[in-house]
Amino acid sequence: MARSATREKLFTAAIELIAESGLAATTVDQIAERAGVAKGTVYYNFGSKAALFAALLEYGVDRLAGALRDAASGRPPLDALEAVVSAELAFIGEHESFARLLIAETWRSGGDWQHTARLIRERAIGVVADVLRAAVEAGDLRADLDTGTAASAVFGMVLTVALDWRALDPDRSFADVHATLMDLLRGRLTAR
Repeated sequence: MARSATREKLFTAAIELIAESGLAATTVDQIAERAGVAKGTVYYNFGSKAALFAALLEYGVDRLAGALRDAASGRPPLDALEAVVSAELAFIGEHESFARLLIAETWRSGGDWQHTARLIRERAIGVVADVLRAAVEAGDLRADLDTGTAASAVFGMVLTVALDWRALDPDRSFADVHATLMDLLRGRLTAR
């Protein structure tokens, strides 16, 4: 099995277990067992549980940021914003365990939460900020918009709504959830 495929299996197993039990309660043995590999494979690929977790967060954030970038690419700014909201909502719907992990572990005391928060801000929220800056430059949004704070607000709103939807109202359609989010954004982000 190729090393990247092995790492993917380890990431998937770790995400599921950490989302179920938390980082502290998840052991390397459990991750290896869930991934269907030997315990030594975890250490060979990452060196330690902490290194696996750090790589896991970076891997997930990079995948999310890539999905957001792909969605925005080549679109006019406001269409790009709608596409980014849709892509984040879809990503979280498909990778709910990772989203729960992000919420639970990013802000947990004792962890390297500042590094993780910075990673999310630079890579994923950064895509939203770029889209908002382009919308400001195009005159679609007001010139004095604080795009950094607005990007964090949009990203956080979609993340929270997506988790609420998946956990508490899974029968609600994606289209309905997306439409509600866009109604909120259209009502608040306007050019004046």
